[in-house]
Amino acid sequence: MYPAIQETGDGVSLSLVVVPRAGRDEVVAMTGDRIKIRLKAPPVEGRANEGLVAALARWLDVPRSAVEIVSGATGRHKVVHVHGRAAAEVAGRLSALLVHPPSGV
Repeated sequence: MYPAIQETGDGVSLSLVVVPRAGRDEVVAMTGDRIKIRLKAPPVEGRANEGLVAALARWLDVPRSAVEIVSGATGRHKVVHVHGRAAAEVAGRLSALLVHPPSGV
């Protein structure tokens, strides 16, 4: 399993590195202790955070209200809680979206 995805009582916590102002919304890497995500939205007036919540909700097939930024709202390193999903399911969905999947997968 990925150390960046931790099961909690009612969902999962994700440790992320978010890169705003990218060409598109994408999952770039799931290595080490953080998942790297690129977002189109700029880091202005909360738009990158809104874009992150929307992208995760879309990718994980949950309502936006199920995605909560727990810490790091003003930085690139964030912890996000996703209610109602299991760690294995989240890992599978996000790894399927990787821009450059690891070899052997």
